[in-house]
Amino acid sequence: MFKIHEIREIIKLIDQSTIHEFELEVDGSKVTIKKANAEVAAMPAPAVFQAAAPVVATPAVAAAPAPEVQPAPAPAAPAPAAAAPAEAKVDESAFHKIVSPMVGTFYRSPEPGASAYVQPGDQVVPNKVVCIVEAMKLFNEIEAEVTGEIVKVLVEDGQLVEYGQPLFLVKPE
Repeated sequence: MFKIHEIREIIKLIDQSTIHEFELEVDGSKVTIKKANAEVAAMPAPAVFQAAAPVVATPAVAAAPAPEVQPAPAPAAPAPAAAAPAEAKVDESAFHKIVSPMVGTFYRSPEPGASAYVQPGDQVVPNKVVCIVEAMKLFNEIEAEVTGEIVKVLVEDGQLVEYGQPLFLVKPE
């Protein structure tokens, strides 16, 4: 049987993700969560529920005509700067991807203020902890599966991650 705080945590995680339907069955207890379609949520409220704006009568006041104000000329647009060098595209197919084994919140370090488990350029070996994914108040250590060099961190610290989402690119040795 699920506890209410566990169900609330699941709802919060699903709400923050792009998942539209979620089903979990544990020991004969089953929870199914389905998000409403975005189209339905975007529909305006029926007129019955919309409050009418109050009508306030204002006395007419004779006012002197306002002086005409000429708008200031717009400053000339600066010449387009030289295009910034595009970030080098990395061919991700040549690298091993460490992926999230669950939906949760990604953390690069064991606690706030501590240094990250790994940085780009660090060497990893199988079973070396590279990050934590928090799911339902449980902190799950994610380990490297290969020996190699961390090339790129693909997720921001504190970001919600999906099941199977790539977290790191590793150049295998």
